This record gives sequence, C-alpha cells and structure tokens, in this order.
Amino acid sequence: MRSYVLLGGGGVFAVHFAKYLLEETSAERVICVGRNPPRSPAYTLDVGKGDTRYAYHQVHIVFEQDRLFELFDREKPEVIVNFAALAYATSWEKSYRYYDTNVVALAHMCEDLMKRDYLKRFIQIGTSELYGSVGRPVAEDSPVQPTSPYAVSKLAGDMHLDTLWKVRKFPMNIIRPSNAYGPGQLLYRVLPRAVYCGLTGRKLPLEGGGTVKKSYIHARDLARAIWLIGEKAPFGRTYNAGPAEPSSIRSLVDMVADSLGMAPDALYQISPGRVGEDQQYWLDSSLIKRDLGWEPQISLKAGIADMVAWGRKYLEYLSDEDARFVLRA
Repeated sequence: MRSYVLLGGGGVFAVHFAKYLLEETSAERVICVGRNPPRSPAYTLDVGKGDTRYAYHQVHIVFEQDRLFELFDREKPEVIVNFAALAYATSWEKSYRYYDTNVVALAHMCEDLMKRDYLKRFIQIGTSELYGSVGRPVAEDSPVQPTSPYAVSKLAGDMHLDTLWKVRKFPMNIIRPSNAYGPGQLLYRVLPRAVYCGLTGRKLPLEGGGTVKKSYIHARDLARAIWLIGEKAPFGRTYNAGPAEPSSIRSLVDMVADSLGMAPDALYQISPGRVGEDQQYWLDSSLIKRDLGWEPQISLKAGIADMVAWGRKYLEYLSDEDARFVLRA
C-alpha cells in the first residue's frame, strides 16, 4: 500500500490517475494538489467524493512551496507524480512563465525533496512535443527538436531530472505521453470542444483544415502507464507512451460527428492554422511495452464515445465554461 501526492491535481490527467488509484489499486492515500479550488463535477468527475483515502489541497507550486512542503512533511508521500505544468504550445507570449513553472519550480522542489527520506519515487509527466514534428515513430533517445518555449521548458525539466538521477541518485522517472484526452478535459482542447459544439449546434473552428496529425491516448490508458512506472520501472528511465499510429485532427473531428449522428460539415468550419505548428507527433512506445507490458487498451472510437457521453451528462455545467485558453502563472 502506497501514499501518493499528485501535483497539478485539478487537471484532467491527474483526476483520471486519482480515479485509477482509488478504483484499481491498493493505494492507502491519494492527495491531489492544485492551484485552483475544485471545479464543477464536469471536471472533477466527483473523484474521491466520500472516500476517506482522498483529499484535495489548493496550493500554488511556484509561489507557495513553503505550504507545499508543509503538506509533504505532514503526509509523507512515498510517490509524487508531477502533472503540474504550464502546457500550451502557443507559448511565445509571457514565455518566462513556462520556465518559472516547468523548470525553476521543479528544480527548487526536487532539491528540497532530496532531503526527505520518505519519498520513494518521483514521476515527471513530460511531453512528446519536445521531439518536434516527425515523419516516423521516435524513441526516447531520438534527437529532440522543440519548436516552442513550452517544449523547450519541458525538455529543460527532463534534462535537470536526468542529471539529478545520474549524479545524486534522485529516484525519478519520466513519462512522455502522446496527446492524451478524456472526460473532464478543458474546452479549449479540440476533442471536448468538438463534443460541446456538436451538442450545442455551434461550429468548431478547424484550424488549418485539421491536417495536423497527433497521437491520441485515453487518460485511463495514461493512468495505467503511470501506475506501472511507479510499481515496476527501473529508476532513472524515461518512457514514451502512445498509440501505434497518429490520427489527423480532421479524422478525429469526423469521428466525433459520427458519434453524435451528424454530418461532419455540420460540426466544423475551416479556420487558419497556427503559425509554426508541428505537423505530426508520433512515438515509438516499444520500451514501455518491453519493460512494463503497457500498450493502449482503449480504441479511439471507444474513447470518443466516452467523451460524447461525458458531454451529454455534464452539458449544463459546460455551458457556463469559457472555451478560450487563459495564461495564468
């Protein structure tokens, strides 16, 4: 039985990991830490409700590390999973904030965690974006080609942790997932926004015609990969985690339309693409399959049906949400 702290605990992927821990494992304690108060049930999915093993604390990891370490020292987590990041590819405005969160706060936190003997493993949630646009599946040791301040900041965080392991034996692992999605994802992301638009008769702006290809995995598949790393992975190892093949955003939106029983052209309208956007993310995930036996189990069709069911269930809550991305510290 283990105790966990999930940083970035209000985000969709931490929510799904908390759900996985509480439902599928013998976790003794699951503590989510986020910068915001808990959101509506559309985003929390009521995970941990009524479960004495679960708690949520509002703490900002950049500005309140004193409070964060008071929490750590009180709860003494054996495993810390860091989902916390400023994560948006269009990161050229106020780019310093990405470094504040994704590099400086991480370095500060890990330096102090090395003084705590209760910590058994630190898992960093990385990104496939640091590999840049690729024409073939790329392995963990492939050249990196970050094309945004966000991707550079995530690469710097990974490199810092890698040196901490090699020189100081800080017990860490890194997972670089492909583009994950799942019920509870914020509306500025393409899949939940497509579902919301389809359910409310709005038109989804399909940037660049949706020709960009990304590799999508369900948040529950990601949760299982993280758990396996925490249980079985050799320290210091980095793992990619993604599906065998990428999918164009256009095909993804077409699948949403099909799941909603509507014609694709009724769901979206073509809008200009983002300047400098990577054209394809594609991971070689053979290492995590070989070491830990992980591969995705939820098909894209089943995952999109899951998203549509979520949208229908929580449409009342979603109608009050802003679909724009807002940069905050």
